[in-house]
Amino acid sequence: MRSLYRTRLIQYLAVSALIGALLAVLAAPVVAVTGAVMRNAIEEFQELPAALTTPPLPERTRIVASDGTLVASIFDENRVEVPLQAVSPLMQQAMVAIEDSRYFYHNGFDLRGLIRAFFANAAAGEVVQGGSTITQQLVENTLLQAATTPEEVKAARAQSVLGKIQEIQYALQLERSLNKQQILERYLNVSYFGAGAYGIESAARRYFSKSANELNANESAIIAGIVQSPSANDPIAYPTRNQARRNVVLDRMVDLDFISRADANNYKSQSVADSLNPSPLANGCVSSYAPYFCDYVLTEIRNSPAYGVTLDDREAFLRQTGLTITTTLRTETQRSAQVAVDNTIPRDDESKKAISIVMVEPATGGIIAMAQNRLWGVEGDGYTTYNYAVGRANNGTVGMQAGSTFKAFTLAAAFQQRISPSLVISARSPKTFNFEDCYSGEPLEPYEVRNSTRSGKFTMAQATAYSVNTYFVRLAQLVTACKIGDVAEAMGVRTGTDGLVERVPSLTLGTINVTPLTMASSYGVFANKGIYCPATAIRKITDRSGKILSVPAARCNQAMERQVADGVTDMLTRVVDGDIEGRTGGRMSLGRPAAGKTGTTNENSSVWFVGYTPDVAAAVWVGDPRGGFKYPLKDITINGKYYEQVYGSTMAGPIWKTAMLTAHENLRKRGFKLNPWYEPTEVLLFPGQ
Repeated sequence: MRSLYRTRLIQYLAVSALIGALLAVLAAPVVAVTGAVMRNAIEEFQELPAALTTPPLPERTRIVASDGTLVASIFDENRVEVPLQAVSPLMQQAMVAIEDSRYFYHNGFDLRGLIRAFFANAAAGEVVQGGSTITQQLVENTLLQAATTPEEVKAARAQSVLGKIQEIQYALQLERSLNKQQILERYLNVSYFGAGAYGIESAARRYFSKSANELNANESAIIAGIVQSPSANDPIAYPTRNQARRNVVLDRMVDLDFISRADANNYKSQSVADSLNPSPLANGCVSSYAPYFCDYVLTEIRNSPAYGVTLDDREAFLRQTGLTITTTLRTETQRSAQVAVDNTIPRDDESKKAISIVMVEPATGGIIAMAQNRLWGVEGDGYTTYNYAVGRANNGTVGMQAGSTFKAFTLAAAFQQRISPSLVISARSPKTFNFEDCYSGEPLEPYEVRNSTRSGKFTMAQATAYSVNTYFVRLAQLVTACKIGDVAEAMGVRTGTDGLVERVPSLTLGTINVTPLTMASSYGVFANKGIYCPATAIRKITDRSGKILSVPAARCNQAMERQVADGVTDMLTRVVDGDIEGRTGGRMSLGRPAAGKTGTTNENSSVWFVGYTPDVAAAVWVGDPRGGFKYPLKDITINGKYYEQVYGSTMAGPIWKTAMLTAHENLRKRGFKLNPWYEPTEVLLFPGQ
């Protein structure tokens, strides 16, 4: 043992002598140095950069709701930079005590401390004191942050004599350009403290659920003891091992008169396991209360060149630059929407049916809620990473047939052509229609249509309230599928694969695949007097210094005449609040002006309700992600209740109503103030309108 100790001492002193010799000749001409090896080493050393490049530290990005509350954190390194004043003095002292007790007395390199650490470690038979100064450790961590290749990582760790000399040179340079407090601040912010915590503030929150300025001596010693080996000394994973290290830190704090021996002994009597109050490491959307909205925000950034030329650039923008992304989400509205879908069909319901709801602000396009009855994940019943509200480009689906909610676009096309709402059509069932291709004029195959509600002669308002299929297919004949498609596309309607609307005879019955977000956004055009504002989730982005970054603005445009939009609203208000007995949306009255339309697709493959007030537009879809036609909403038990058939009015509509009532709790009651191109036959009035 004695010979091994002697050998290590000789090796250590030899390296120290070489370092000392190199430092001594920094200012001397190379020609004055004898020995080819020494001369080459110094020549290489003098070619090194004189100044240390300090890149910005990677910081976590915070996604927040419109009220500033946290939705999710995204990061490669969970870091929150703080000034030294925001770190407990005891935490600062604990770090100095265990890592560099002569920190305030050296100039970045401490040969005396190096030799002392060697003897202490040799005597203990393990590493109990660090040989590098805090300034040198800061240099190493800074170089590691800037490293982009394995060679640069190796060089940053100073595994050679030349590398150690470079580290010392940078340390000396830092001490000349920064004061001790500035260096300690940087060191505390850059260091890794295990368990995914980068920087002292994240470590304090991770292990004790408090800020760094609240740490006591015991907590400070626990954290300071981690730095030597962040994995091995992780107090959550290895509390006993960390406890031994903590006790060493406490003893060093006593030696330096930072704390009393009595206080140290008191803290030593407390177990590390009992001292902890850890917070979960929440990285990404999986732990968010709005995971699918969160993912939509991320995909919007990843898909947009405005946030970086390449996908890698955008990922780095998201995960390393310490952004605060303020979104359009309304916290209480989101939570209410989530409760509404979960209460209707629990996430692990045996039926495996799914619900998606999206709510938007018509005047801005801002998404205020996006929920579905699923947990974020890839395995297990009730888990999915697919967002049923959006299209493929945003981790969604190809879309779902929207059923009779598409009849609203036929109404708009009819009003554009000034077809009177008093138009009476004989809507028998079944009925066969002959269409022509609206582009080529070629005849198409006969199209047979059946009614699922009522048959007879109806006005437009009656046919809308009852959702009479053959009425609307005849109306589609009059206006042509091309005009209906034009109207829908002008209002932002696309398929889930971002395709255009196919001009087919069944278009008015909603046979193309669209998403709930598309439908909520397009119905918002009616609420917004014909102005289309594309859906948006991001209101503002600020960088770590609080500077507001450029965000692509939603470009609202007049998609149709106000008089046309008001005409459609006049028809759709009668679905919800009119005096037509048996209307399909009668159960969805909010006690304030509202408009909407039910939708039930062929074979009950899915059901919808889409509706709006002057302030909020929302779409609800209920169906089966495995395939609606294979697993229809018929002869089925959902949430313990048997349904012979599910309709938009029996399931999607009530979800819409529950969410909308919460969304309007703090909003004053407003009317639509309709001004259609025709003279309304009746005006719906509500208290306070």
